[in-house]
Amino acid sequence: MKGKITRQLAAVMFTDIVGYTALMQKNEAVAMRIRSRHREVFESLHKIYNGEIIQYYGDGTLSVFKSAIEAANCAIQIQNLLLGNDPVPVRIGLHMGDIVYSETEVYGDGVNFASRIESMSVAGGILLSDKLNDELKNHPTIATTSLGHFELKNIEKPVEVFAICNEGIKVPLLQEIGGKQKNNYKTIAVLPFTNMSTNAENEYFSDGITEEIINALAKIKRLKVTSRTSSFFFKNKNVPIKQIAKELDVSAILEGSVRLAGDTVRITAQLIQTKEDFHFWSETWDRKLENIFEVQDEISLLIADKLREHFGHFEINEHLVTKPTDSISAYEYCLKAKFHKNKWNPKDVETAISFYDKALKIDPKYSEALVGKADCYSFLGTTGFMPFEEAWGRTIQYTNQAIELNDESSGVYYQLSNQAFFIECDYAKSLTQMKKAIEINPNNADAQQFISFLYIIAGNRAKAKNHLDIALSINPLSDETHFFRAYFHYMIEDYQKALTMLNRCITNNSKNIPAHSVKILCLLKLGKFDEVITYFDNVPEDVIIEGEKTGAIALAYAMKKDKAKIIQYQRQLEEQTKAPNGFTADSYLFLMHAVLGEVDKAFQWVEKALQNKASLLLLRYTDPMVFDLKKDLRYTKYQKIIYPNSNEALPIGSKKALLDEEATATYKNRLLALFDKEKPYLDSDLSLRSLANHLEMHPNQLSWLLNESIGKNFNEFVNHYRVEAFKEIANDPNNSHLSLIGLAYDSGFNSKTVFNTYFKKETGLTPKQFLKNQDKSDLQ
Repeated sequence: MKGKITRQLAAVMFTDIVGYTALMQKNEAVAMRIRSRHREVFESLHKIYNGEIIQYYGDGTLSVFKSAIEAANCAIQIQNLLLGNDPVPVRIGLHMGDIVYSETEVYGDGVNFASRIESMSVAGGILLSDKLNDELKNHPTIATTSLGHFELKNIEKPVEVFAICNEGIKVPLLQEIGGKQKNNYKTIAVLPFTNMSTNAENEYFSDGITEEIINALAKIKRLKVTSRTSSFFFKNKNVPIKQIAKELDVSAILEGSVRLAGDTVRITAQLIQTKEDFHFWSETWDRKLENIFEVQDEISLLIADKLREHFGHFEINEHLVTKPTDSISAYEYCLKAKFHKNKWNPKDVETAISFYDKALKIDPKYSEALVGKADCYSFLGTTGFMPFEEAWGRTIQYTNQAIELNDESSGVYYQLSNQAFFIECDYAKSLTQMKKAIEINPNNADAQQFISFLYIIAGNRAKAKNHLDIALSINPLSDETHFFRAYFHYMIEDYQKALTMLNRCITNNSKNIPAHSVKILCLLKLGKFDEVITYFDNVPEDVIIEGEKTGAIALAYAMKKDKAKIIQYQRQLEEQTKAPNGFTADSYLFLMHAVLGEVDKAFQWVEKALQNKASLLLLRYTDPMVFDLKKDLRYTKYQKIIYPNSNEALPIGSKKALLDEEATATYKNRLLALFDKEKPYLDSDLSLRSLANHLEMHPNQLSWLLNESIGKNFNEFVNHYRVEAFKEIANDPNNSHLSLIGLAYDSGFNSKTVFNTYFKKETGLTPKQFLKNQDKSDLQ
């Protein structure tokens, strides 16, 4: 410990006695005896497992080990000894990390991390960081289970926390864990349903069913649903469920299949809990195609119910799918249109428009078809594959028709926001419409990333980062979302990080126009002027916007202070502004004025842009390229004009009590009495809805009661009683002829995996270990 400062990688152990301070106040002699026993066990086992005790502090300890396995084994033996006669309620936290020795103390990230992990634990429990757990993988005598991801104080990213689940070691329930859990335990990804039809062309239908279920589940507040883009990334890929769950950061995955035959359809679906990788629900539906909307609603509601039973409370509406059209033929054309639209290239988008036209010919009031068609034209106009004004004119036409039919569509308000930004140059209106899109559907990743963009161009970093994080959590594998992430970093002047992200986008799609546009600006800010001058030599010709190419080269020469080239390219820009699509070249003139220090000319351009409602003013005004303008008093004045109301927050829905105190007490007593007397948990088909009907209360109220008043979700509550029932009937000699799984089924379980999982959570033992211990007790 003495001498100079040294670093080493070590397994760090923190322990303390739960409730020690209160015990000291109540009975000091008992408290001192408990602490003395704790230290005696602690010291003796550290000698056996080669641990080094660094510090005692009150009822707590800090120690280090050279081996993660020795640290874990020591922790297990500490708990085994202290949980015996005259038990000592100790909690333990372990982490593998860097520590620093000085002459007087040990400190470092490894120490901080271990202390945070320990503070989350419970009496009799041992919690581990993911790093230490990695060292224990495949170790035959140490079993661990993941508790989920948590946000720890002074730790930048959420971390996965594990618990040792060896015999006798307490595994805490979610509600018992201290610390703020990252809200990924109510998250689901719906993987593309497999097309089981004999006709491969029916793939559009299975994809469509998947997308409809995603959209239905996305309507549920407080349930985070992975977007279509990221879920479909795994289509036709043989990737293990656990890996998919890790990449998408979800706690549940839905997979299934669709078989379309004539006028009938068979749909199968199964839910997988990703932490333990087990199926906790499955169902099959055989229906007439004419009832497809009813079966979609039924499937979505059942999935929502099972997720709520398994992961905790959220409210569910009576219906999640409404009938969008009376024509099955129009619906099928709309599915085919979506199938092609989602490929996002001009040829397939044109095909999509033709299918939308067929759907609308059958049903002119089909709102979803109008929104889809508007989306197609906005894509063609924004990417330059159709004249801008013509494309956006049609987008406006179809969007307005759609909102007259359905003013509660998130997609409609998303389009209206884009229209306000790109056509009307109205920042405030664009922001208002995008807020409405998110209010209707918080799981709309496109809306979340666009509002992040709206906030960052207005200089509101905190709100931009918040919505960007939400978009990334919904759509983590989307190049479009990663483009918005790159743009955020460009705007906060983290150019190298932005460049790395943009390169990834371009590697995945060499024709990613926005990524090329921002990349050249990053290169300019990084001083790579010559690279910018030749940049467009290696860009596909069909995605080069002439005004952008000329403007980028002009800026490079301006920053190189090459006067002759500056004059040459400025003239080219001025000529290009006269063309019908000259708005891009015009916006580069503004950037040129700023870079060359022509401040008056820059603000003259701003004034003219405001008068002409030039939408690129919204995009360019706060660009890092115009840094020198920010010193001028006029800059702030115009900024307030261009970006009004950018600090207004989105309305946040607060948790509301679904029952008052009197009703809570009444229903709670009624529930507990029912379980004691009638034992409904013995019915393996018991569901939250059926139990709510029995209690004559709404399912949303029962879910709230269980989670907020009793502190358990439905499955935890019911399976606790089932575990106790198993213990009772297993100890009855009259049942000695029954198998283990037979006893479990008689206790109300209908799955071996669910039985084993919950039994170990409740007791810290496997069922076999429990029965073995009971046999030993009987012999004594």
